[in-house]
Amino acid sequence: MSGLLDHPEKMTADWLAEKLGFAAAALTGFSYTPVGTGQVGDSYRLTLDWANGEGPATVIAKCSAADETSRETARNMNLYEIEANWYRDYAAHVPVRAPYTYFVGLDEGDIGSFVMLMEDMAPAKQISQMRGCGADDVALALNEAALLHAAAWNDPQLPETPWLNYGKGRKEFIGQLLVGVYPEWCARYQGRIEPAIMDMGQKLVDRYDRYTSIEDDPTVLSHGDFRLDNMLFYDANRRAVILDWQTLSAGPPMPDVAYCISTSFADPAERAAHEEALVAGYLERLGLPEGQYDFQRAWHDYRRYAFTGFLMGVLSAMLVERTERGDEMFAVMAERSGYQALHHDSLALI
Repeated sequence: MSGLLDHPEKMTADWLAEKLGFAAAALTGFSYTPVGTGQVGDSYRLTLDWANGEGPATVIAKCSAADETSRETARNMNLYEIEANWYRDYAAHVPVRAPYTYFVGLDEGDIGSFVMLMEDMAPAKQISQMRGCGADDVALALNEAALLHAAAWNDPQLPETPWLNYGKGRKEFIGQLLVGVYPEWCARYQGRIEPAIMDMGQKLVDRYDRYTSIEDDPTVLSHGDFRLDNMLFYDANRRAVILDWQTLSAGPPMPDVAYCISTSFADPAERAAHEEALVAGYLERLGLPEGQYDFQRAWHDYRRYAFTGFLMGVLSAMLVERTERGDEMFAVMAERSGYQALHHDSLALI
């Protein structure tokens, strides 16, 4: 059993004060309430009672999932380890807007046990993944993606960092997993997802080895789950705040961009009307030397990686705790990205 205090009910006022950088006696008490909609982690807002009012009024505690299925998924996929390492090794040096962290704890003997204390970004709010948003908010999110990607563009250390490359060793496993779970996913969502999208998905599963075989993409710090549920709008400087770094990897940039654009628009026609300008804006913010990654190359990659949200929707639906909201959220992700891939004939690129 882990000794890490990975849930507010296990925490003490003295422990919290020390982890926040104060003397133990400075905090006289605290209370907590659940916040957020995470599937593989549980988050709480802690309201803190300070003896002299010197500490933050509230902080957010992100903890291991109470649900054992979600917790086991996090353990098997190293999700807590990846997020802990992002905040330990990169967050302070990369200009993307992410919450400040006071403490990151990971039980090295039980990587299913994790806790993080971070700044409370209220009044910044989450935009509903299922409701979606408009082009202006997508552009704000992509500004942060550009800052993240540019910070270590083709950095030779990225492929050499083990915790950023777990996914590369799992390609064969994921391909086999898709073969097994895709029929179950289709059965779950029959009548909810259009047959054309399901047929496209089967062709993608059949070609998964080819889809993951490209080796000449740029390598960046890729967020891996870059969607509205993992963002807050807006901080004091009107920026999007990026959360949930559990799927960070050394990978290509365009999966984040295609995934964000596809899953953010409720109306496929609105997405189609804005996506070229959004990709162009991302490239401008990226600020690379002329010719290093031009629009033509980026647009090709954008089309090819239109499957990103679809695959995330399929796999996540079958691997984490099943809830009514989760079922619909994963359906929306897969559906919107499915429309994007059909619109761009993305199968023709693999």
